[in-house]
Amino acid sequence: MQIVPLEAVPNQTVTTTLGDQVCQIDVYENAYGVYLDLYVVNVLIVGGAICEDRNRVVRSLYLGFEGDLAFIDTQGTADPDYLGFGPTTSARYVLAYLTPEELGGLG
Repeated sequence: MQIVPLEAVPNQTVTTTLGDQVCQIDVYENAYGVYLDLYVVNVLIVGGAICEDRNRVVRSLYLGFEGDLAFIDTQGTADPDYLGFGPTTSARYVLAYLTPEELGGLG
């Protein structure tokens, strides 16, 4: 598991390498929750995905993303909000990249 560093701001873009994939992740919050767009090499893989505690974001192998992303509440089971974001595992809500191996062949 790799933690994607986030800041405690409502709208942000992170560019990182996950596995061997160069990714751009847009995380944004509105009145209805936190959402995520995932691009791999500038190709949209998932857009407008709702972010919930421990719920995989990509979910489908046919989208071509190796692994998956999930928010994890380190202090309970609440869905994320930007005030709890942080760049390390000490943050309340972390964005985790799960490898195909960690998913048990599900992604």
